[in-house]
Amino acid sequence: MARFQWEGTTRSGERKRGVMEAESREIVESRLKSDGLTIGRVSRESQLAQITIGSGVSAKDLQIFTRQLATMIDAGLPLVQCLDILAAQTPNKVFARILFQVKSSVEQGATFSDSLKRHPKVFDDLYVNLVAAGEVGGILDTILSRLAVYIEKAVKLRQQVKSAMVYPIGILVVAIAVIAVMLVKVIPTFEGMYGQMGPTAKLPAPTVFVINLSHGFIARWYLYAGALAAIVVGGAALRRSDTGRELFDRALLRLPVVGGVLRKIVVARFTRTLGTLLASGVPILDALDICSRTAGNRVVEDGIRKSRDKISEGHDMATPLAESRVFPSMVVQMIGVGEQTGAMDQMLQKIADFYEEEVDAAVTAMTSLIEPVMMAFLGVVVGGLIIAMYLPIFKLASNMQGT
Repeated sequence: MARFQWEGTTRSGERKRGVMEAESREIVESRLKSDGLTIGRVSRESQLAQITIGSGVSAKDLQIFTRQLATMIDAGLPLVQCLDILAAQTPNKVFARILFQVKSSVEQGATFSDSLKRHPKVFDDLYVNLVAAGEVGGILDTILSRLAVYIEKAVKLRQQVKSAMVYPIGILVVAIAVIAVMLVKVIPTFEGMYGQMGPTAKLPAPTVFVINLSHGFIARWYLYAGALAAIVVGGAALRRSDTGRELFDRALLRLPVVGGVLRKIVVARFTRTLGTLLASGVPILDALDICSRTAGNRVVEDGIRKSRDKISEGHDMATPLAESRVFPSMVVQMIGVGEQTGAMDQMLQKIADFYEEEVDAAVTAMTSLIEPVMMAFLGVVVGGLIIAMYLPIFKLASNMQGT
């Protein structure tokens, strides 16, 4: 399906324009003629105009836009004027171009939610469905305020996870760099020094092993680099496949320390998303469908989808969630209480608040645990190489003392 921009004139002489998706120009012209329009121009949009660069828009950009748009609409400004102002003032050129496209679509008669739907890499299903619910209910400013709060909490949660991963990744990179420098520069220097001790000098086994490792690394460094690249690329390719993603996500949830933190993150994201959707008037089945697509973990996604299927058959929500064995029993029980009292959205928000605090504490504890572990790892690896190279000196000193 391609997109075509069109201009035409009604029987009363009013000029109209818009954008239509169709397989060909002839289909667009036929539809316009059937609507009683005299066709002025029909042109196909360029591919560049149709592509949305989602990676060029950060969550922070989206958060600021949503908060400002909610404030402006609450103040009574027309939607088109709000979009024009926000597009003109945003420093992100990619986002500005997208907002101008959304504004143009709204001016041509499309709803705000349909205009956002054309940019799925920036405005996901959650965003579009909440905006649609706000348009139908006439509470767009309230919905946008909820969305802004949701995005702010999601950004905070993501930053906590990233901050926890920066330290171990940094230590690992430093360890690899230090080991490579030692194998290429330091160990050959020691080898040359030991070679001057004469052919009768017998080096300890650890020293010989490290020297051979250095020779192998220098002679075949491309094999090590290729193996590392193959692991990274192969892991990424496996992660993209359905089976590989499920195995990877299941393994993550079963890790000793990280798995517990990830499970809490998943619970916080699910309850926050579902609570926001339900509070905004989105039907429960549609809300669960959106939650499954934004779960971020295939195992959790499958559990939510199975729960949705059970609910569509007339079951309550708590029972299928408990059967999925994805969510802690406390969460399931609190959701059950929310169903019975009719305050599901409020209960979900309370659960999300609780688990976000749990994530904060768990990330802090995990960071405190990872720090000594990574330092010990770096000390053992680098220290082991250094000790192996100094063993002949220790042996020589011992022999001199014995004589």
